[in-house]
Amino acid sequence: MIKRRPVDPATIDPQLRRSDSCKVELDAMPGGACVCSASLKGNCSSQEVLDAASGAIPLRSLFPKEQLRFYDAHAPKGVTMDKLLEFGPILLLRAKHQPKDFPRRIVVELWIYPDGSHILEVSTKCLPEEGFQAGAEFRTYIASCGIEVGTVQEAKTKAALQYFKARLDAGLPID
Repeated sequence: MIKRRPVDPATIDPQLRRSDSCKVELDAMPGGACVCSASLKGNCSSQEVLDAASGAIPLRSLFPKEQLRFYDAHAPKGVTMDKLLEFGPILLLRAKHQPKDFPRRIVVELWIYPDGSHILEVSTKCLPEEGFQAGAEFRTYIASCGIEVGTVQEAKTKAALQYFKARLDAGLPID
């Protein structure tokens, strides 16, 4: 997946937005933090990912042309794929679930870092016009499950980048 966050949806090529692989979303967190992102999904095999991570194949070969155009159009100037560093691994456990007592499907992700620290994210989706109502209902549902909503919220990707950058800066291995 190629993802840009934050993004102004008006800056995304209209033809690209019509693609089945394109998704524009607004992530809202308790406390009022919201960020818009755009992503393009693609498919590759686990072996291709391992080959790219080992340097056996170029990273760009993992992505279809549509994703490469998106990356090239939105990456910071001078940040080509060959300059990117591999960070990881992060063990990701992900489950989709349709609760009997909540009208929307939920997704639960647990990101486990190499040092054992972790981030749990429980999310749901709705249409823009349903946002406030769905958010209130979801917060109530999460609390009824015993999940504390008032804890510090952080974006998984940002937290992962900070984790590995700190290791890199300290001269520690990043894998």
